[in-house]
Formats: sequence, structure tokens, C-alpha cells
Amino acid sequence: MSGCTNCKDSLEAQVKALKDLIEVARAVVSTLDLDTVLQAILTSAMRFAETPAGSVALYDDRKMELSLHAHAGLSASFIKKERWDVTSGGLTEKVLSAGEILFIEDTAETSFFNNPVALDEGIRSLICVPLVVQKRTVGVLYLDDFVPRQFDREKLNLLSVLSSFAAMAIYNAKLHNRTKLMAITDALTGLHNHRYFRQQFPLELKRAKRYKKPITLVMLDVDDFKKFNDTYGHSTGDLILASIGEIIAMTLRRVDFAFRYGGEEFVILLPETKLESAIPVAERIRERIERETVTALKGIADCGVTVSVGVVSYPENSSAQDELFNKVDALLYRAKREGKNRVYFDRNDTDGTEG
Repeated sequence: MSGCTNCKDSLEAQVKALKDLIEVARAVVSTLDLDTVLQAILTSAMRFAETPAGSVALYDDRKMELSLHAHAGLSASFIKKERWDVTSGGLTEKVLSAGEILFIEDTAETSFFNNPVALDEGIRSLICVPLVVQKRTVGVLYLDDFVPRQFDREKLNLLSVLSSFAAMAIYNAKLHNRTKLMAITDALTGLHNHRYFRQQFPLELKRAKRYKKPITLVMLDVDDFKKFNDTYGHSTGDLILASIGEIIAMTLRRVDFAFRYGGEEFVILLPETKLESAIPVAERIRERIERETVTALKGIADCGVTVSVGVVSYPENSSAQDELFNKVDALLYRAKREGKNRVYFDRNDTDGTEG
């Protein structure tokens, strides 16, 4: 009789695990927003594996780099490191190489587990689940506990099924993101396009007002670009614009926005940045363009290009969207009229030039 009871209990446990798995699958395929997908994967997997903490990192196989995108139950110091390289001989490399779930029931007893950040966090047991789609690893799911424990092998097997759902959901969400990104990206420079600026500028200004934070608008225009095109040809002009896009992108922070506004004109939004902090950024971009476009055109043209720049800030210069835009446009063209290759700004209604 006890044997039948055990069989029944086992069957009920399996049915419950399968139901949990179906709920997880439903959660991770219910949206195409990447951040929502990743959080759903993590939340559902932690509930399924009964762990108090965890994270999801996406994997860039070209850079051999992982980037943290979702987390729960971990300290601020642990999640501070957003990107890290795959360490030779470490846990993640083993997971990536094997392409299958790896678990550690006690990190203190595991010779190859030597991640100082994880050890400082007090992680004593964990499950690492590679997220693989079409034989390509797109990420790693980490499920952590702060005490040594034995993991249910049947649940580990079911987690491999979950990982297939999760990997496909990530793949579809990333594909959806790329499609959305194409609609708001300028193909030549790789920056955001004019249409996206029209969407984002009012949103960022509204956010700045709501949280009582500054925001700075920078506009720049290539000096004498028509003459440059007439001299060296439009293909060389396109190369210059692409180079400028790259210089701008490399100079800015991840939280900043850069747009090709049209033709040879570019716009930058610097959230939570005062005018006095934005001016050195604008100056650095101006200097880099003057210097680095010479290098970019080596063997093609005998010179680079320069840009004229205008800078305005909320709330220092105005609180109105149209007025801010008109002011930065006017400052840019004043910079052009008064010599080009310079940064103009307006501090407390006192005109300023490059510092």
C-alpha cells in the first residue's frame, strides 16, 4: 500500500512540475519586449527551482562577454558590475563549452568556483542554465542560493526544457528589438533618426521636469559640407558623416541620445546634465571630429572637417521645448557666422563661446 502511495505522490509531483513548467513557458513567450521577457524568465525560473536569488546575462560570442540584464535577490554591490569577460576555466566557461546545465551544491567545496564577487555575496549553491537557440548560446540563467543544498534532479531536467523556451523567447525579442531599432535608426551613421528625436525630445524633457533634473540639448552642423562634397564627392561625404556618427556614439554615455537630425546636422540629448557639465562634452566632440576625420580620410582627402556647435539646457535657458530648440539652432548658426569650428552656449542670458 505504501508503494502505491509513493507512486501516487511521485506522479502528483511530476504533474505539478509540468504545470509549473507550462506556466513558465506561458510567461516567457507572452511578450516581445526583451527586458520583460528576461525578468519573466528569471522570476518564473526562481519560483520553479525554489531559489531566493538569480540573474540573467546575455552573451556576446564575438566579444566573449556577458552583460547583466535581469536580477533578483542580489545586493547592489553584486549587480554593480554590468559586464564581464568569460574567465578561462571558470564556471561560465564550463557552461558555455558544455552547452548544458551545470550545478554546484556547495561553492566552498568546488575547486573551480573562484568568483570573488559571488563568494563575497555569500552564494553557496547555484544552477547555471545555458540559453541556447539554433546551436548558439544567447545567454546564461543563474539561480542562486545562500546555503549549500541538493537540487532535485528531475527539476533540473525540466529546467533544460524551460531553457529552450527561454532561449527562443530571447531570440524572438531581440529580433523584434532589431526590427524596431531599424525604424528609428539612421542607416548611414548608426545614430537615431529625425523621427525618433521628435518622439524622444518631449519625453525626456517631460521626465526632466517631473523629477526636477536638468537636461541639455546639443546641436552640431558640419562646416562647409557642400563645398567638401563638391570637392571630394558624395561617397567621401557619406564616409565623413559615418565617421562623425561613430565619434559621437563613442564619446557619449549609455544614457545619452544621439540623432542625425538631417543632412549634415546632428542633435544630442544629455539627460541629467547641467549646461556647465555639457559644454566640455560638446567641446570634446568638436575636437575629436576636427582631429579624427583627418585620420579617417587619410589617402582619400587632404583634410578632415570641423563642426559648429550650439548648447542649451533646461531649466537654465528655457523650460519650453520649442524655445530650447530654437535657441540651440540660433546658437549653432551664430557659431558659424562668427568663425565656425566652435561651441556656443548661452549662460544666464549672457552669450558664451568656446572655453
